Amino acid sequence: MSEQQTEQSSRRTERRVVIVGAGMAGVQTAVALREQGFTGPVALIGAEPHQPYDRPPLSKAVLLGTAEGSAFDIDFEELDIELQLGRDVTGVRADAHELDTLAGPVPYDVLVIASGAEPVVLPGSEGVPGVHLLRTLDDAARLRPVLDEQHTVVVVGAGWIGAEFATAARAAGCEVTVVEAADRPLAGVLPAEVAAPMARWYAQSGAELLTGAPVARIEPGSVVLADGRTIAAGAVVVGIGARPATGWLAGSGIALGPDGSVTADAALRTSLPDVYAVGDCASFPSARYGTRLLVHHWDNALQGPRTAAANIIGAGAGAGAGAGADEASQPLEYDPVPYFWSEQFDRFVQYAGHHGGADTLLWRGDPADPTWSVCWLRDGALVAVLAVGRPRDLAQGRKLIEAGARLDPVRAADPAVPLKSARADAP
Repeated sequence: MSEQQTEQSSRRTERRVVIVGAGMAGVQTAVALREQGFTGPVALIGAEPHQPYDRPPLSKAVLLGTAEGSAFDIDFEELDIELQLGRDVTGVRADAHELDTLAGPVPYDVLVIASGAEPVVLPGSEGVPGVHLLRTLDDAARLRPVLDEQHTVVVVGAGWIGAEFATAARAAGCEVTVVEAADRPLAGVLPAEVAAPMARWYAQSGAELLTGAPVARIEPGSVVLADGRTIAAGAVVVGIGARPATGWLAGSGIALGPDGSVTADAALRTSLPDVYAVGDCASFPSARYGTRLLVHHWDNALQGPRTAAANIIGAGAGAGAGAGADEASQPLEYDPVPYFWSEQFDRFVQYAGHHGGADTLLWRGDPADPTWSVCWLRDGALVAVLAVGRPRDLAQGRKLIEAGARLDPVRAADPAVPLKSARADAP
């Protein structure tokens, strides 16, 4: 390496990277920077006072008391990552390259927005005794006594988090009623014919599912539905979705989409120089699917930071979208096959891909059986797969999606045929 190159490399690694958000996406960005050779200062700012932790166990082991916490097994001190916990960031002044916090300004050379998502609050439920959300470690701690004391529980929302909490509550011996405004669980997430079999899982577990049942109001000790029915509730858990936690970016000049997400480009750069965005708070354009994706799942928060870190380092520690990047360094593009899983009602549910725009739906197995899968095709190519208790279908399907493989629909619909053997070009 020449003296000039050495000097350029030194300048790149001296810049200060500040990451807002100490969840999976923020933590993994900091770790990826170090793993990829970045030696400059890295600061990780988190609003919660707790040591950074993983969220999926909150609705499972932590909630049921089989684990005390889910802190990441990472030595931040050894990695020379500065933790600033219990610190709320209230704004960004991009021209000054500073963050506003209640404890004073924080300068940055490169900013990574990893502020995650926040739960949607049911209107009128704020401040009502016995109403809970499940998003943070403190939320799980408040809910553990509810399960320990086997309260009668009403869950508002039959989405992924509602199903997972209902599963935990039933395992703890609680009487559970789930109310859903739509006509089926997972409305807006899965097609009606795919979600319909999942409705039966609630009754099989001993939980009652009421669909087409919007909530009019929540009172202490009860939930009142729009049709006048009143359901007794020792506790109410609201799980009606989440939205990007980006309100603190108002006035920053960082472009947001209609859904509130930071509209990152394919390299996970925002509309402003030196600012990147990863995880639940950021949407990105997918060339694979021809649309912009907002993915609120763990795998996205794990994978995206690796791309962002590589681009931060490759762009001289952050030249931002269209702003002075090292022309010799082509940014990496982030275009994953989205993946997530859910454990509910003694079933392991996995999903890979994006079925929006699919033109063909294929069943693999009978949805009345304990295990089955669904494949979505577009122009003959596999674009998404949902697997219930069929992890091999998921693993093989994910690789086929990544390869853009076309499937023989007859063979793909036969659950006895491995998906990898259902390729249209298979012998």
